[in-house]
Amino acid sequence: MISRIDLRGTAFPEGGIDRDLLPRAELDVEAALEKVRPICDDVRHRGTAALIDYAHRFDGVAIERVRVPAEALECALAELDPAVRAALEESIRRARLVHRDQRRADHTTQVVPGGTVTERWVPVERVGLYVPGGRSVYPSSVVMNVVPAQEAGVGSMAVASPPQSEFDGLPHPTILAACALLGVEEVYAAGGAQAVAMFAYGTEECRPVSMVTGPGNIWVAAAKRLLKGRIGIDAEAGPTEIAILADATADPVHVAADLISQAEHDPLAASVLVTDSEELATAVEKELEVQVAATKHVEDRIRPALSGRQSGIVLVDGLEQGLAVVDAYAAEHLEIQTEDAPAVAARVRNAGAIFVGAWAPVSLGDYAAGSNHVLPTGGCACHSSGLSVQSFLRGIHVVDYSREALAEVAGHVVTLAEAEDLPAHGAAVKARFDWKVPPSK
Repeated sequence: MISRIDLRGTAFPEGGIDRDLLPRAELDVEAALEKVRPICDDVRHRGTAALIDYAHRFDGVAIERVRVPAEALECALAELDPAVRAALEESIRRARLVHRDQRRADHTTQVVPGGTVTERWVPVERVGLYVPGGRSVYPSSVVMNVVPAQEAGVGSMAVASPPQSEFDGLPHPTILAACALLGVEEVYAAGGAQAVAMFAYGTEECRPVSMVTGPGNIWVAAAKRLLKGRIGIDAEAGPTEIAILADATADPVHVAADLISQAEHDPLAASVLVTDSEELATAVEKELEVQVAATKHVEDRIRPALSGRQSGIVLVDGLEQGLAVVDAYAAEHLEIQTEDAPAVAARVRNAGAIFVGAWAPVSLGDYAAGSNHVLPTGGCACHSSGLSVQSFLRGIHVVDYSREALAEVAGHVVTLAEAEDLPAHGAAVKARFDWKVPPSK
């Protein structure tokens, strides 16, 4: 069901392991660009009419308007299962605790007497938050997008989620209920590239936004890449992935269950075990057969995901090699199930989120750890972070210098301007001193 990659005895080069040796889903966003370009252009020119047409074409629903009526949000919340509501409320509470502590304070540095630089943190004015539909319903993604935006102080936000034929062309009612629970009043029944284009260009119903965040399929990722620059984006999210670094102390039942938990998202989902214990690898393989047979979504998601080239068991010589592998892989979700897991986790450099020990499965982070589950995929965790309050904040430097403070450094400014052959830069300083620039100290 799941393949093995044996790296034991392999000498890693000084620069680290070749990432191409590791399992990874094929995701050709570049090829998808040309397919989403005409869709985005159509939405730009025809607005709501284009969105209605694409709802019929891609989602199989006939809708008359894209914006979800307020009464539909209210009704969805009123009819929400009380147990689901309680779980969402607890998820929101924990997410607020974590994200509230991420807000940055303005800071002023006195560079010289009379000369200061202040870094102000200003929230993005308006954001579009994308919540996937399709195979599953993700009210948790509403929480993970909305809470950090609210805690950052974003003044205007809109949520988009695909229309569903079984719900009269509205997004799934649990999505709507989560929006209502969080006080989000602006929700649109739009999915895929067309939703990103709606946010970027605006329509008769939806004002354009400055930034779009949230996970989605390859068409969403391609539209984000196409429109980046016109809008800010969080990341080009690909299929979900889990890596588990485990030794002989790990419980194969836990490891197998956690690999399956990500595989049930999508047939392209990646489940990777990195271990120096062949005994654990064999036990996990056996346990996968047992647990997969007893679960849901086996043939359409789990089995294709586990047997695909993006998943596998990677055998390594020891912990050091295992750490090198998981750092090269840079997983969206990384579990550490080893002896002294906290110490091992502290040595990891590349991961979207790290889950330490047997009692912190990725599922906890998906819903109720307080952390955010909108995380970098496809190895992007080596240079990018997950969604947070900082994602919605912009740092602005405010420079305040007195005449005396400028005079003190004017000679250096003029010298550097002339060294770069930009004499007008220096002249802008000279003009303030009747072209007489005192020597810099």
